[in-house]
Amino acid sequence: MIQVNNLNKSYGAQSIFKDLSFNLSKGDKVGLVGRNGTGKSTLIKIICGAESADSGEVKIPKNYKIGKLDQHISFSKDTVMQECIQSLPVDEQYDEYKVEKILMGLGMTVEDMDKEPKTFSGGYQIRIQLAKVLLGKPDLLLLDEPTNYLDILSLRWLEKFLISYPGEVIIITHDRIFMDQVCTHVMGINYQMLKKVKGKTQDYYHQMILEAEIIQKTIANQDKKQKELQAFVDRFRAKASKAKQAQSRVKQLEKMDKVEALEGMGDLGFKFHFTPCPGKFIAKIEDLSMSFDQKRWLFKDLNFSIEKNDRIGIIGKNGQGKSTLLNIIAGELKPITGEISFHPSVKKGHFGQTNILRLHQKNTIEQEIAECNDDMSYKEVRSICGSMMFEGDAAKKQISVLSGGEKSRVLLGKILAHPANLLLLDEPTNHLDIESIESLTEELTNFKGAVVLVTHSELLLKNVVNKLIVFNKEGAFFFDGGYDRFLEKIGWEEEAGGKKKIKPKLSKKESKRLRAEYNQEKSQLLGPLKKRLEQVELLICQKEEEVESLNKSLIEASNTSDGEKISKCSKELKETEDLIEKLFEEMETLSLAISEKEEVIKIKFGDLDNE
Repeated sequence: MIQVNNLNKSYGAQSIFKDLSFNLSKGDKVGLVGRNGTGKSTLIKIICGAESADSGEVKIPKNYKIGKLDQHISFSKDTVMQECIQSLPVDEQYDEYKVEKILMGLGMTVEDMDKEPKTFSGGYQIRIQLAKVLLGKPDLLLLDEPTNYLDILSLRWLEKFLISYPGEVIIITHDRIFMDQVCTHVMGINYQMLKKVKGKTQDYYHQMILEAEIIQKTIANQDKKQKELQAFVDRFRAKASKAKQAQSRVKQLEKMDKVEALEGMGDLGFKFHFTPCPGKFIAKIEDLSMSFDQKRWLFKDLNFSIEKNDRIGIIGKNGQGKSTLLNIIAGELKPITGEISFHPSVKKGHFGQTNILRLHQKNTIEQEIAECNDDMSYKEVRSICGSMMFEGDAAKKQISVLSGGEKSRVLLGKILAHPANLLLLDEPTNHLDIESIESLTEELTNFKGAVVLVTHSELLLKNVVNKLIVFNKEGAFFFDGGYDRFLEKIGWEEEAGGKKKIKPKLSKKESKRLRAEYNQEKSQLLGPLKKRLEQVELLICQKEEEVESLNKSLIEASNTSDGEKISKCSKELKETEDLIEKLFEEMETLSLAISEKEEVIKIKFGDLDNE
């Protein structure tokens, strides 16, 4: 479908990639991998025409539509529904249900449909942008880190959507599980070269290891051969009897094509500084409740303990209070009620979403790291800087000139430097590539203290976590088990067709409020549709009576040979029958719309009619 031939791209003296070539066939869903800075986003921009290559070509079939998730946001309509519905293909331009379905899959609510797009946070504006791309049904979807702005439920919905998507997909994501579920191929930019492999990420990396070994062996053999030739030349160059043979060896040396050694790529090195904590319990959380206005409670009467080898994941949709709970445990916020009792020897290491703002802008990276631990030597400080990929003079950069991703690495470095036995991590995988996430996962598994983390990464949840705090629309509850067991026993309440969910018993006041909200939404969404359906059914009955009357008149006119009346009755009969047919079509459309709206309400509120 698409042919990419011999692409080259440089920024100034820095070469990004050389002679990249690949074909994208019908139905290919490709995960694009490579370390940060290897040109993945640049390649996507070149494919869609947003950027030019220095040389090479991209051949795209005629009338082949490409849709790209653009980080540059621009809205032109007054409501989310109006903004998104304009992205639908012409033959679906009034399908509001489809717009609702995709937006709700990405975490929006029915109430959000009539809000102005510009009033949402940056993350939710990206979701609206993503919905517009998906609604356009392009032949090729180009998605650059779409999961960065999604919570775990939206991520799982997008995964299912892309698996069944009929077109082609190229996706950049640091979520290895997401990539393996969605993609048919993995394509990587490594050492400025590109390789496309059918299968999952492990198939790609296995192939890369094999090829790297072959290159290293080739280099070793070449070095050995060169040394042998050079030794012969050095030994016999001066001897007349061997001069001809020596000259021959010199020519061989000159003709040998040098196999370039693979340029090493930096790896983030995670080694948390553990300090012991005697006893079994790190902390006990009792009757914890939190609200910012005492009207909507994020959670009430939450109880759980943190033991010294616990790995507790805090999961749920965005905006439900996950980061708030972590900040309360970290001591950044105070709860409305309840208390947390810490062991006297607890030392916390806190990676928060807003902690980046507390970095001292005039400090250098090494100064910022050194301030965390007075006992560290300069050599140890530089080692941590290097482990966060700030080597040499890079460690002397001021914080003020760093990108958001670089500042996140500095913050991670500060936690590595700070002795801790309780790690509190809020979305630690943001700004990390696949290899760095693998390294972090391994270190969190091996850490001798306790870990409490907010994450939407199912890789971390499946491989690290052994207990959960689960947020849902009723609040939060503690689950004594890992993520796979949670999915098996309880599952996400928002995912239709799952297992029977554990539903906390509501108070009479909450039940009454929910019932009122349910009835109001039914009235708003279904009322106008049902009213119109009744009108259409009544019109059909009336028009069918008219048809019966016209048929009688037509028979009478035929019996009396009244040509004028026959013509008039025939015309009216056809018009009435055509109208009846249109009314039946409208009735079918209305019935389908009512069923779909009822399903949306059922997903949101459950089956309240049967409670």
